[in-house]
Amino acid sequence: MTVPTQWRFGDDVRPIRQLLYVGGVVAVPTESSYGLAVDPRSQTGVDAIYALKQREARKPLPLVVANTQQASDLGLDVDSDAFRFGAQFWPAPLTMLVPLLACAQLALGDLDRVAVRIPDYGPLIAFLEEVGSGLTATSANLSGEPPLLSSEDVVALLRGTPNAAVIETTSLQGGAPSTVVAWDQGQPHILRPGRFVLP
Repeated sequence: MTVPTQWRFGDDVRPIRQLLYVGGVVAVPTESSYGLAVDPRSQTGVDAIYALKQREARKPLPLVVANTQQASDLGLDVDSDAFRFGAQFWPAPLTMLVPLLACAQLALGDLDRVAVRIPDYGPLIAFLEEVGSGLTATSANLSGEPPLLSSEDVVALLRGTPNAAVIETTSLQGGAPSTVVAWDQGQPHILRPGRFVLP
């Protein structure tokens, strides 16, 4: 049975770039738990996450980016009120629903908005900068189950998945996920309370 590649922050990122290019899945530490990262423009990668999580195909996948340029490169409307509101606080565990431009080519379903944040976790931001692209960051777990906090548990989840890697770290702290906010009628509206408290 295929065993995921082990990787650490600071290692040569080129094998990870190649893995993502062919639709592979990388388990990445986030502010609270492990997330599953693929190139959101890769149908192969996105399909792999839905299969791993046993997730409904119509349920969208959130994104993490290192900066505004990466968000723009993925087709997000960085001039929208929603993005500008989130950018006031990022990096932070605040996820905003941001409009997609008509030219966006994301393999994330028939959406007009996508959840995105710049994470409040320096090693992940540095990793995204090295990779050169924003990635998905849905929780590493089966849908409906608690997010995984240790690399050992994520290795077990990904065992048998071709083109998979796990970024090793000490066990993560867990706790509340990011706060999810939509911007409607000129106001922020909390869709999921979480780690970030709106001022």
